[in-house]
Amino acid sequence: MGGFVAIPIFIFSFLFLLMFIFIVKQQTAAIIERFGRFQSIRNSGIQFKIPIIDRIAGRINLKIQQLDVIVETKTKDDVFVRLKISVQFQVIKEKVYEAFYRLESPNDQITSYVFDVVRAEVPKMKLDYVFERKDDIAIAVKRELNEAMIDYGYDIIKTLVTDIDPDIQVKAAMNRINAAEREKVAAEYEAEAERIKIVAKARAEAESKRLQGQGIADQRREIARGLEESVDVLNNVGINSQEASALIVVTQHYDTLQSIGEETNTNLILLPNSPQAGSNMLNDMIASFVASNKIGEEMKKSNEAKGITGKKPRRNPPPADPEVSF
Repeated sequence: MGGFVAIPIFIFSFLFLLMFIFIVKQQTAAIIERFGRFQSIRNSGIQFKIPIIDRIAGRINLKIQQLDVIVETKTKDDVFVRLKISVQFQVIKEKVYEAFYRLESPNDQITSYVFDVVRAEVPKMKLDYVFERKDDIAIAVKRELNEAMIDYGYDIIKTLVTDIDPDIQVKAAMNRINAAEREKVAAEYEAEAERIKIVAKARAEAESKRLQGQGIADQRREIARGLEESVDVLNNVGINSQEASALIVVTQHYDTLQSIGEETNTNLILLPNSPQAGSNMLNDMIASFVASNKIGEEMKKSNEAKGITGKKPRRNPPPADPEVSF
């Protein structure tokens, strides 16, 4: 009978003991009040309090926390833009009392300061500068928050501008500008490449023409040397120069006919091909040269008779000084 009575007493004693004990988690601080007045701050571990007299007024998270604030504002060039500001903050362990009692809602307080700073800084910048100088905005927000929140027991670890979102029409216009700029650069590169190709082609054609002309000149020089050697060889066997020239002309005549016959897509030119063709052609050429020379001599004599010469008239020497005697 006594054993049954001891069990309820043990349970009651255990529950009563639990009222004296409470546990505080790691990176957390518990605020103890006695009769509604601040008593102490308890850190992580097993803690004791007087039941009914003491109570846990609240717990403070000592970890680094992050608050994301969306701010919509206008830039200097009248473009509305939405910025996402991420604020990382932490309660200072030595100022848990200020963090718990002085601020009713720290998140709302931080949000208000972020709005105030962003709407003061962004309207000074154009949209392009907002993207380029987002770190300056984050630094300004951190500086302002640190000055305001340090007295309330909060330390601002870092502020980040994690997103800049202008109006969708503005983004479309920016994309078109970027695309047009890239097309312009591409067109410039293509024009430069085309110019280089044209210059290179012109240089190649000029070099080709120069080499072609040099080749033709060398060819004619070799032909003339070969004809000279052929005439010398024929003279050595008793053939005079006129007969040798006629033989060479006939040989070239037949070589030309053979060359024309080898090509299938060429126009056929019919020339005299009798045995006397080379001799007649040579005689015609000689007659032309003789006639041309004769006409030139007659024109020269006619000009001399008229007092017209190709030479410049000589100036008469100055008269000698009559006082000079030899």
